[in-house]
Amino acid sequence: MAAIEKEMLASGMPVASLMEKVGQGMVAWLRQQPGLLDKGVIVLVGPGHNGGDGLVVARELHLAGFNVQIWCPLPIRQPLTAKHWDHLIWLGIEQLEQAPDAASEALWIEAVFGLGQSRPLPDPLKTLLKERQRHQPGKLVSLDVPAGLCSDSGRALAGSAAVAAATLSVGLVKRGLVQDAAAAYVGQLTRVDMGLPEKSLQQLPASQPLRIDPADIATLSCPQPAPMAMKYERGRLLVIAGSDHYRGAARLALEGALASGSGSVQAAVPAEVANQLWKETPEVVLAAGLETAADGLMPLGGWLAGHDLNRIDALLLGPGLALGPAGSWSTVAEPLQRFEGLLVLDADGLNRLANDPKGWRWLKRRLGPTWLTPHAAEFQRLFPELKDLEPLDAAVEAARLSGAVVLLKGAHSVVADPSGAAWQLADTADWVARTGLGDVLAGFAAGWGALALAAAQTCEGEQLATAVFLHAEAARDCSTASSALPIARSLAALMTRIQSKKHARNT
Repeated sequence: MAAIEKEMLASGMPVASLMEKVGQGMVAWLRQQPGLLDKGVIVLVGPGHNGGDGLVVARELHLAGFNVQIWCPLPIRQPLTAKHWDHLIWLGIEQLEQAPDAASEALWIEAVFGLGQSRPLPDPLKTLLKERQRHQPGKLVSLDVPAGLCSDSGRALAGSAAVAAATLSVGLVKRGLVQDAAAAYVGQLTRVDMGLPEKSLQQLPASQPLRIDPADIATLSCPQPAPMAMKYERGRLLVIAGSDHYRGAARLALEGALASGSGSVQAAVPAEVANQLWKETPEVVLAAGLETAADGLMPLGGWLAGHDLNRIDALLLGPGLALGPAGSWSTVAEPLQRFEGLLVLDADGLNRLANDPKGWRWLKRRLGPTWLTPHAAEFQRLFPELKDLEPLDAAVEAARLSGAVVLLKGAHSVVADPSGAAWQLADTADWVARTGLGDVLAGFAAGWGALALAAAQTCEGEQLATAVFLHAEAARDCSTASSALPIARSLAALMTRIQSKKHARNT
């Protein structure tokens, strides 16, 4: 964003014009929020151009009849911001000589620092913003980036930043605003359009991370097998999941797989799970009900070596398997390495690979594509050398090193492709962080990948990103009390709606 802005200004766009466009866009959003401005407004004005944006907002709200006050906690440095300040004083807008009352019912519009913050907040401002959050939570809106927040990493500098009910990000969404570290500070994230030139957007590198949000659901491209394709031509998936310790994981992964629309779903599960399979998921074909060993785990090596993997498009390994003894990965390594379809590794499939001496390096010798779906702890076990990187950077680097598509799960999950492309969820439901939702996601993603391969499409990052997004949308459609199984059913219903709309358009 900084580079695009610099390019626009170098082309002859006046700074004042840009500031007006930004400020007017912010005012438009603020005035659309019912009741937000009714108790008046206090604008916290920073020393730079972010403060100038805030002053444009203050002026326009004043002229629209709202009660507006301005306060400048630091000396103004930018001449244009100083001119706006002088004009507001001339208009008669009240200038506060002291810090505003943290308990004031007026909305605070925080325009202290914007893009590129690198220094912690001054102690008095840090204390004031903490008091504001304590006395009036939800009554502060930040312009562009909350004060004290790194716009790249999303981390609070020295552990302190403004806590916004909403953040109005100018032009492009700053990557820091959709990182897990920023979740406690950003609030509702809205992009303020400033009329970015199409030529500037077209010049963005292919590695520019893409934000996924609910508005994107109308643009999704679902895998489309041939109209007359039979079930085995609509994606064949084998799910290997479960143990005596985690029997439910197999059921949840299979529910996710069925929701994907994959034409044929098979399961290799513990015998105790297999005995119930026909009642719980009658559509699933039982590939094997394996007697568990004394440690409660399925003996996979011999069975997998004797199973014809050429008859499937995708294989999911991991949900509920439990860790297994040292060397357990070596028992499945050879058949999985020769398998030319999509391999999806989740949960203890990942942990078993991490315990192998070759670790992720084994992935580079696979004949087919691989998707990895770790949460943060599993990711660190598999890629310990990347533990100091921010999640977005870590996922991109892991994909580059391993040649696999990597889903690093979190509040704002990241999907990274070996090409360097990356996608990140922006608006998510916090109640998905609960037991079983990862199993549903793994099954759905694997089924989606099988469907994509059957439709003669590739299994690149965009396909996994779409599956992850649909899973998140299904969770958003459910209540906060929903557990994994209802969300799996919500996912199936969402897929039905999408396919019905596409059929209607085709007709």
